[in-house]
Amino acid sequence: MSVTIHQVMNTSPVMPVMVINQIEQAVPLARALVEGGLKVLEITLRTPVALECIRRIKGEVPDAIVGAGTIINTQTLRQAIDAGAQFVVSPGLTPSLLDAGLGCGVPLLPGVITPSEVMRLLEKGITAMKFFPAEAAGGIPMLKSIGGPLPQVTFCPTGGVNPKNAPEYLALSNVACVGGSWMAPADLVDAGDWAEITRRAAGAAALKK
Repeated sequence: MSVTIHQVMNTSPVMPVMVINQIEQAVPLARALVEGGLKVLEITLRTPVALECIRRIKGEVPDAIVGAGTIINTQTLRQAIDAGAQFVVSPGLTPSLLDAGLGCGVPLLPGVITPSEVMRLLEKGITAMKFFPAEAAGGIPMLKSIGGPLPQVTFCPTGGVNPKNAPEYLALSNVACVGGSWMAPADLVDAGDWAEITRRAAGAAALKK
């Protein structure tokens, strides 16, 4: 199933950003999040097992839309696509990664932090971007400021977003969804408390724009 990046961003109000340390956790974690209503999952390439986790979730959780995060160069881009990632997310962008991302056939959600970076991506026809690190970069006031001169851009703020401030972000006209990890913190994942993760996911899925 192919998707556009705008479809990815508008599927759920919250995109879980997942750091998975053990392969065995991948499928039950993904199932718990999907059961709670969060179908779009970003698996960050921060652990040695991340690529295999993407493969397993893609193969065993058919309702999930599986993406790869922490794409930092053309090598990690290719590895993610080979593992079956349906979209890719980068914390920032380099010229070589941008060129490869535009030609890879998989939706790219590039990270930005300044109006100049936004404008450079607009020149390439990109209108969906990750705002990262959201809170450290000025948060809601910064997004409001960028939205004035650049209203055609839609963002997914990530970094410091939590259950308390997520509704404020989602209320912005230029925010389609937010990225966060509070639905599946490491202690719950390590404990295998899938029911609590599903409960948290349902609360996140219930957040409305």
